Amino acid sequence: MSPIASQLLDRTSVGGSRWNLAFAALLLALWLGFYPSVATCPPYCLCASDIISCSGCSLSALPSDLPSYATRLDLSHNVLTELSVDWISQPFDRLATLVLSQNSISQIEVNAFTVTPHLLHLDLSSNRLTVLNSSIFTGLKELKELLLFGNQIIQMNPGAFSDLYSLQKLYLSGNRLTAFPLGLYWEPGGPHNLTFLDLSYNRLSKVPVQSLLSLTQQGGIYLQDNPLVCDCALLALQEYWMWKQYRPLVEFRGEYPCRDNSGPWSECSQDVVSDMPLEAQTYQVEPGKWLRVPCPGFASPAQEGLDWFWVTPKTVLNSSTNDPSARLIVFPNGTLEIQGALMEDSGTYGCVAARGRHYDPNESPEVSVVVGNLSKASTSDLAHRSSAEHFNTAFTTLASCVVSIILVLLYLYLTPCRCRENRESRGCGGRAFILCSDPREVESGQRRSNGKRVAFLEPQAEDSDIGSPKTSAMHLGHVTTEGILKNGSRTVGQTLSDPAQMA
Repeated sequence: MSPIASQLLDRTSVGGSRWNLAFAALLLALWLGFYPSVATCPPYCLCASDIISCSGCSLSALPSDLPSYATRLDLSHNVLTELSVDWISQPFDRLATLVLSQNSISQIEVNAFTVTPHLLHLDLSSNRLTVLNSSIFTGLKELKELLLFGNQIIQMNPGAFSDLYSLQKLYLSGNRLTAFPLGLYWEPGGPHNLTFLDLSYNRLSKVPVQSLLSLTQQGGIYLQDNPLVCDCALLALQEYWMWKQYRPLVEFRGEYPCRDNSGPWSECSQDVVSDMPLEAQTYQVEPGKWLRVPCPGFASPAQEGLDWFWVTPKTVLNSSTNDPSARLIVFPNGTLEIQGALMEDSGTYGCVAARGRHYDPNESPEVSVVVGNLSKASTSDLAHRSSAEHFNTAFTTLASCVVSIILVLLYLYLTPCRCRENRESRGCGGRAFILCSDPREVESGQRRSNGKRVAFLEPQAEDSDIGSPKTSAMHLGHVTTEGILKNGSRTVGQTLSDPAQMA
């Protein structure tokens, strides 16, 4: 019996009487019910701080005595077959990573993850899931990464990913999907912030090209190693992706179809001109007017009956799915028409069509559309550039002044060469100037003034005889600064010309 329980029994005993044992038992029951028990790490698991690993323990059910303080729980390489509502006996409020890979899980019940509300990473890879039912991930509103690769998923029911508002990465590689899951992006409560989707190694034969052109502007979609049927639309998509250097295609180029011009898709080739500019062409239109923009790079008139796509600032248009009531339409020859242009129509437009070859480095399938007065825009640009140039000029002038002041200060207060006491020393040379303090002040350790002694030596003739004696460096210590300033250059000149007068 614990010490607290013993104290309860002792305090309820009055004069040795045991008539209130029932009351003591009630108090003890209440104490045991409210006093929290401390869970210990199971002997077959490994616990390190807030990490619990029960991997490879042949578990068919989750132990009930796991500590709930864990932030990472690894249950991989076991024999779990299903995740029921009560598969976890207690809430794991701090759990951020849950690893359930390499099990035999084939069924997940609704609300199975409500006890892990703050989960960020969930790994369900390499299991036996075949169908994802609706709302099986309810409660995981903070989940950012979901791994489902290596299963046998053939169907994902509507609402399967509801409640995953924060999901950013979804791995569905190595399953048996035959249709592209567009519902991920438009179903209510779905992962609309998804930036990474891996659908490689599935059984997709066709993909929605028009939707992919829009979705891939927000994130990466990996489609390599699917039995895709190469047609003109898919060829156009791949060519455009290569020009944009789209990473999922560039990194796995050899695992996509339409790798060359041989085969039935060679009919997609059209007459292409080779003088497309590297930078986007610019088209200008006044508000309310109509504008027609031909697909850049193609000979006019372009071939009709093929798939033409235009990537606009807001949406993606296709020549075969025009809306009669829309202001922007694509003609069968690839020309884009903007009816009643608005200011928000300004931006970059890309024409996506099968060319039957890779883009030349000097080619650009994009054009720039400006709605409004182009001259005003140019004037605004010029004004902006002019103000920037004025600022640069003022800054350069200020910097030059600062540098000049620094150089003057360096000239006045730094000694360019060491003043030597030895008169025979020629360390400064015949053409150097002497700039130093009074040697007598240096020797005495006192500085009576802050003045400098300045004198210029008369340069020697370059063609003088080699053997002729050269004038030694003169000692100007007795020449005071006051004398130099009063007598001016004449005194200095006399002193330099007549060394005997300085003695």
